[in-house]
Amino acid sequence: MSAAITSTLAWIGEAWLILADAIRRLFARPFEFFEMVKQMSFVGVSSVPIVVMTGFFSGAVLSLYLSEFLIRYGASQFVGATVALSAMREIGPVLAGIMVAARCGSAMAAQLGTMAVTEQVDALKMLSVHPTKYLVVPRVLACVLMMPILALVGMWSAVVGGWIVAVGQKIPSTTFIQSVQQFGTLTDVGKGMLKAPVFGLIIAIVACREGLYTTGGAEGVGRATTRSVVISTVLVYVANFVLAQLLFQ
Repeated sequence: MSAAITSTLAWIGEAWLILADAIRRLFARPFEFFEMVKQMSFVGVSSVPIVVMTGFFSGAVLSLYLSEFLIRYGASQFVGATVALSAMREIGPVLAGIMVAARCGSAMAAQLGTMAVTEQVDALKMLSVHPTKYLVVPRVLACVLMMPILALVGMWSAVVGGWIVAVGQKIPSTTFIQSVQQFGTLTDVGKGMLKAPVFGLIIAIVACREGLYTTGGAEGVGRATTRSVVISTVLVYVANFVLAQLLFQ
């Protein structure tokens, strides 16, 4: 039990050290602009299809259940509002975070883990290139900057999925759209997008910590990749609860 507590506290300390070092070197020269753009493309543009797919079908299945239930009680005019508020506050940012953790966080951990076990990180130090500046900072910036856009994409696709299913359930399109406009506000969108950079920071720091501290060869890289996805996903849910309490209560 004490060993588990010690290892957990050590992990938290290592993650905080990586975050603090990344913040300290954020504006230090040289600025790895091209590496950051490369990571932004990987995290942002390449993740759009999977965020659209998961958001669309999450909104669709939510609308399917809501339509069946609310039509039965003569409250079909609230289907659009419920789908829209769920998408803006939860579905968009949370699903985007989970998808980025699964797709990009795992890849970052695997890449950095491979560099660590093959001593490429040590080679960077020998060349006077600080690993945090070259490897960590671009990934942190990419995740923090691209996550709000992915969250917005997830919101949009969830509402579209819900609208298509609602129309298929004989709810008039105008009723659905008017409900969205009446109850959904830009404040909900903004607060939902405000969650996303926090999720992005968590994913990037966890992936970098797991990658840079990888040991044990190829087997260690596999463990680091798995741990990165699991820890990131759990922390995204925990952070989502805390942020929901702060932003919407």
